Amino acid sequence: MKETAKLFKALSEEVRLRVLGLLCHGELCVCDLMEVLDLPQSTISRHLSYLANAGWISGERRGVWMYYRFREDGGDLQQEMLAVLSRHLAVLPAVARDHERLAQYLKTRRPCACC
Repeated sequence: MKETAKLFKALSEEVRLRVLGLLCHGELCVCDLMEVLDLPQSTISRHLSYLANAGWISGERRGVWMYYRFREDGGDLQQEMLAVLSRHLAVLPAVARDHERLAQYLKTRRPCACC
């Protein structure tokens, strides 16, 4: 029961929902999330850590940057919730704007230390 509560509790912050909405596009670097969400690295990292501890995402270090994606080994409840979230988040105005910003950013980004 505690693990289920952790999954739901992790969804209680707008920034975390926006991060999950962006990760529906696939793996992203912290610098990508910083740019799209216009938030400092410390804020992004704090929310990513919370999502990772709750079991939503996993990270992989490449050099000095971390790359995050949805966990592939999540349980049935998590996978079902993810399917529902991805459908419903996509229609929220803030998440739709984030998707547009991500698409524009990925088209124009210059190579950086993380990429």
